Amino acid sequence: HTETNSFSAAADATIRIWSTPTGKHLQTLTGHLAGISTLAWSPDGRTLASGSDDKSIRLWDVVTGKPYPLPLLGHHNYIYSIAFSPKGNMLVSGSYDEAVFLWDVRAARVMRSLPAHADPVGGVDFIRDGTLIVSCAGDGLIRVWDTATGQCLRTLVHEDNAPVSSVRFSPNGKFVLAWTLDSCVRLWNYVEGRCVKTYQGHRNVRFSLGGAFGVYGEEEGQVGLREKKAFAVSGSETGEILWWDVQSKEVLQREMAHEGCVLGVDTWVKDGLAVSCGLDKTVRIWERVPGLEMDMEGGMFEEEVNGVLKVEVEEDRGQTEGIDEGN
Repeated sequence: HTETNSFSAAADATIRIWSTPTGKHLQTLTGHLAGISTLAWSPDGRTLASGSDDKSIRLWDVVTGKPYPLPLLGHHNYIYSIAFSPKGNMLVSGSYDEAVFLWDVRAARVMRSLPAHADPVGGVDFIRDGTLIVSCAGDGLIRVWDTATGQCLRTLVHEDNAPVSSVRFSPNGKFVLAWTLDSCVRLWNYVEGRCVKTYQGHRNVRFSLGGAFGVYGEEEGQVGLREKKAFAVSGSETGEILWWDVQSKEVLQREMAHEGCVLGVDTWVKDGLAVSCGLDKTVRIWERVPGLEMDMEGGMFEEEVNGVLKVEVEEDRGQTEGIDEGN
C-alpha cells in the first residue's frame, strides 16, 4: 500500500494494482506460474517482491509494472512469507520446504540458507536495523537469527506448543508479535525468552492469519492531545477484525469485516489507513478516524481478487510506551 495505490496477490497467480482513494482496478501483473501467497515492499517503495507456489520470488518495478529480469530461485517448495531488509539490499523468505533463505536482491542469489524448522515456515520478518531475522513454523517454534552469521540466537516456544503461522517485530525491535493456531496472538520479549502479553477474542485454529501494529489516541492539530498508545490488529476466522491495546490487552474494537475468514490485516501509519483481505475474495481499505474508530464505509472497495494481501507496515515513529522507537 502506498499513498495512491494498493497491491493484492491471488491464487490465480496475478498481482493487481488498485487506486487506494477510489478502489479502481488499475493494472494486473503477470509472470508467476502458480498462486501468490505473499508480497513485500522495498523500503524505497520502488520495488515489489512476490512469493509464489511456483517456488520463485519475483521482483517488480512499481512504476512500470514490469518484472525484473531475474527471479529469485532456490526454494524447493511453496513460498509462504517474504520481507525486505531496512536498506532493501536483502530479502528473507520462508517456505514449505522448512528453510529460511537470505537473498542478495541486486545479485538475485541466495546469500545464506538456514535449516530453520521441522515444519513449513509460515512467517519471517526483519528487525528495524536489519541485524536480526525472526521466523516461525508449524513446529510451534519462533526463532531469532543473526543476519550476518546465520546463527540462531534464540528459540521461543510456548508451553502449549501451538503451530505459529505469522510473526512480526515491533517497530522498536524489542518484541515479536506471533499468531498461533490456538486463537491467540502473543507478544514475546525475545531477549528474555518469555511471553509478556496474550491477546484473545478472535478465532484462529485453521488458517494462517496476519496482522500489524499501529497507534491511536492522538488527534493531530487538536488542543489537549490524548496520549498516543499502541494497538495490535488481527483478522479472525469469524470474519471480524479485532484491535487490542498492546499494554492492557483490552479489545478496543471489533468489526465484522468480511464474509468468512479475514486472512490478513495491515496498517498504513502515515495516513491512518488499514487494509484487509479475506476468503470472500475481497480486499478492503479502511479509513481511521481519531481515537482508533474505523470508518467502515469510507474508502472501502470490494473487487473480486481471489487471494491474499500482504504488505509491509510503515514503521511507527511515535512515543508509544514499550513498542515504538521512543522507548
